[in-house]
Amino acid sequence: MSALLKDKVVVITGASSGIGKACSFAFAKQGCQVMLAARDEKKLAEVSEAIRSSGSTVAYCKTDVSMEDDCRRLMEETIRQFGRIDILLNNAGISMRAVFADLDLKVLRQLMDINFWGTVYCTKYAMNEILKNKGSIIGVSSIAGYQGLPGRTGYSSSKFAMNGFLSALRVENLKKGIHVMVVCPGYTASNIRNTALNKEGKPQGDSPFDENKLMSSEAVADAIVNGVIKRKRTIILTTQGKLTVLLGKFFPSFIDRKAFELVSKEKDSPF
Repeated sequence: MSALLKDKVVVITGASSGIGKACSFAFAKQGCQVMLAARDEKKLAEVSEAIRSSGSTVAYCKTDVSMEDDCRRLMEETIRQFGRIDILLNNAGISMRAVFADLDLKVLRQLMDINFWGTVYCTKYAMNEILKNKGSIIGVSSIAGYQGLPGRTGYSSSKFAMNGFLSALRVENLKKGIHVMVVCPGYTASNIRNTALNKEGKPQGDSPFDENKLMSSEAVADAIVNGVIKRKRTIILTTQGKLTVLLGKFFPSFIDRKAFELVSKEKDSPF
C-alpha cells in the first residue's frame, strides 16, 4: 500500500468490466476511496460489493459518459459522499471495426461522444477539485491515438482527440501542480472487441483475437497505479506499441504498411 495514495478519492469511469474494473480493485488495494461509474448498474453493484467486502471504501453512480448531465452528477455525487476528488480515471470507451466507405456516420458520432466527449465532460466537472488538490487526470487511450488504424477510423479519431485534449490540458496547467497522464495499454483482454460496433452500429459479437493470449486488465491496472504514484506523463505498455510510436516519427510510411498488414490478418478482417 502506498502512503501517497492512502485515502485519496478516485473516480473511475467504465468501472463495471475490463481495465476499469481491475483499476477499481487496484486503487482500493492502495487504500483509496473509489467511486465507480458505468452504464450497467447491476455490474457496478457487484463490483462495489466485492470491493466493500475486502474492507475498502467504495460507492457507485450509474453514468453514461456521453451525457454531460450524467458526468456532472457523477462528480457532484462523489463530492457529496467523499468530500473531494483527487484522481479521475477516464477509462470508459467503445471501439468499432468497419471500412469508412461502408460506415454509418452515427458510429463515428457514438465513438466521439463516449471516448472523447466523455473524457471532456468528466474532466470539466472534476477540474476544480483536481486543481484544488493538485491531483491526477488520466486518460486510457490507445496506440490508435498515435497511429491511424484501418477499419478503426472512429476509434483512432476519438483517441487522437483524447490525446490532444489531455496534452493541451497538461501544458495549460503546467504551473498549477496537477498531473495529467495518457495510458496506451495495447491489446488487453476485455469485452471491448465483443462490443465493438460494426458498420451499422451494432456490436460485432465475437472478438477477432484469442483473448487469453492478450495482456491482462490487472497488469494494465497495476501499471496505471504505478504511473499515478510516480506521476508519469505517458505509459505505453507493449514493445509493439513503443516501436509503433517511435518508428512512426521517423518511418511513417513503413508503419502505415505494418498497420495495414496487422489488421488484414485479423479474423474476419474487412480487408
